[in-house]
Amino acid sequence: MNNTAQNLEKHVRKLCDEIGVRLAGSPQEYQAAEYIAQQFRQYSPNVTIEEFPVNERHITSEKLEVEINGQWVEFPCSLFSSAPSTDGKTIEAEIIQFDLATGYQKKDLSFMKGKAVIHLGCHIEDENNYRRLVEAAPAFILFVDIRSTGNVQLADGLFPAYVKKYGAVPCLNVAYMHAWKWLQTKATRARINVTGGIRQSKTTVVVCELKGTDPDSGVIYAGGHHDTQAGTVGADDNAIGSAAVIELARMLSAKPHKRTFRLISFGAEEQLSFGSAAYIRKHQEDIRKNGVFMYNFDSMGSALGWYEFLINANEETRKLFQNFHNNNDIYYCESTAICPYTDQFPFAACGVPGIWTFRRNCAAGLFYHHRVDNDPAIIGFEDCAKLVNTAETILTYLADQEDISKYQGIPADIQEKVDQQFNAVYGGF
Repeated sequence: MNNTAQNLEKHVRKLCDEIGVRLAGSPQEYQAAEYIAQQFRQYSPNVTIEEFPVNERHITSEKLEVEINGQWVEFPCSLFSSAPSTDGKTIEAEIIQFDLATGYQKKDLSFMKGKAVIHLGCHIEDENNYRRLVEAAPAFILFVDIRSTGNVQLADGLFPAYVKKYGAVPCLNVAYMHAWKWLQTKATRARINVTGGIRQSKTTVVVCELKGTDPDSGVIYAGGHHDTQAGTVGADDNAIGSAAVIELARMLSAKPHKRTFRLISFGAEEQLSFGSAAYIRKHQEDIRKNGVFMYNFDSMGSALGWYEFLINANEETRKLFQNFHNNNDIYYCESTAICPYTDQFPFAACGVPGIWTFRRNCAAGLFYHHRVDNDPAIIGFEDCAKLVNTAETILTYLADQEDISKYQGIPADIQEKVDQQFNAVYGGF
């Protein structure tokens, strides 16, 4: 194993094996931020930890039971981040089924009132649909993630901007095949009891600045996130991303560069990139004026799979990336679509072109997404090292070229969609 691979594994194992689950706003998230800052300080004196208010998911117990043939049977569940608990009270209701794909075509959702809604599909990206769902006043919602058909419940969350605007009812994630069992057995009722809840805390954004020799020539960003979903140590989502930016700090600090680098590990990405959104809101004037590029590492470590890069940039930049990666025997599927679920997206909302590097291992994305088995054993560290080394050559090229004007900016049609999505899902600036 080469040095880069060894270093990546060391950082991932520290974050996962020693620190463990790192929920936004938790002591473990802050412990991870302190470790990352300590590593950064080996390569730069300009390291800061910025803190932003966040809702911490602090659950002490959660229980779901479904009535099957007259018997109450317990099933695993996971309360969504940003969703309220039941404050230790048991809520019981009749089960009804509803699907995200077609259900919101119904003009009247009042049939949900007081019911336990099995909601097939987790991500309600349409603000009006979310408003209608909350106004229908279900007793609680059991969200089924349609990206994975397993027997393990996944962890996820509600969009904080939607919850702030419209409120929420208790929402829990349940396993896909368990929902099938309820259908097959004609289960009619469910009950939940969740203690603990959401409390005010602070999330962390760790910034390592490598100052350029020409401060007016722009800033290049690279990032990952160190927080996780509930019940998972998040090796590939996204300890490997934070490990990548630590390793980039080591490599890029070896010699001076014309442009400044800001290498960032974000907290609260699992709450719809709350950390990176807070960061760009605070620094938006500087980012809009000086931002050159944002290179984001998130869930790119699967030992088995293929790369898919999302690039919000012009054709010249996309050609540059293709040439560098192909020359290093890295090939990928390319997309120019926008995705609000990464820390690259808020930078795009500031007009900064960027890339999200991702590695799929199944058609739905990753079979271990937000699961307990997202641990270091599933990471291909040699492949990750190859990707990080290639990123270093690309970022060095962008940092040292005299004129990079042809690589700047986001095509107008993409920027328009980014702006619309940022306003709708993130609540804008």
